[in-house]
Amino acid sequence: MALENTLIQEKLTQKFGNSVTNFATMRDIFTLEVNKDKVHEVIQFLKDDEELNFHFLTDLAGIHYPDNNVDEQFALTYQLHNWIENTRIRIKTFLNGENPEVQTITDLFLCSNWMEREAWDFYGIKFTGHPQLKRILNMDEMVSHPMRKEFPMEDGGRTDKDDRFFGRTPVNC
Repeated sequence: MALENTLIQEKLTQKFGNSVTNFATMRDIFTLEVNKDKVHEVIQFLKDDEELNFHFLTDLAGIHYPDNNVDEQFALTYQLHNWIENTRIRIKTFLNGENPEVQTITDLFLCSNWMEREAWDFYGIKFTGHPQLKRILNMDEMVSHPMRKEFPMEDGGRTDKDDRFFGRTPVNC
C-alpha cells in the first residue's frame, strides 16, 4: 500500500501537535512547516518510524527572506525520500534574522555535514552541535555571507563593464 500524505500528517500531528503546521502538496511534494526547536525531533521521527521510513536526505537548503518579520527572515528546507514507497517530503522551518540558528542533523544523516556547511557559508545559518562548521566554498577570511540579499551582486567600483551592453540602462539612439 502506498504511503499516503494523510497518514504522514496524522502521525506528525498526533506526535507533535501545533509544532507542525501548514501541510500542503506543492509541486507534487508533501510539504509542512515545523517549529525550529522541534525540527530535529520531527526529522528523527520521520526517519525512525517503521511506517514512514524517510531514510534518505535528498537536500538541505537555506533561504533568505529579508522583507519578512525578524523571526522569519531565514528558512531551511529539508527534503527527505522514502525509497521503499518512492515518496518525498519537504520540511520547512523559519529562523530568526538576527541569530539564525538551528540544531544540526548530522547525527541523523551524515550527508547533511556538507549541506549544513554550505548553508553556513552562504547564509550564516548556525547549526548547533555540528562537528566542524566552517566555510566550504568561500575563503575563510570572508566576513560576509554572499547569498544574503543585502550582499551586493557586483562590485560597484568596477570600471571594466559598460552596463549598456548588459541591458541595464537604455541606450540613447
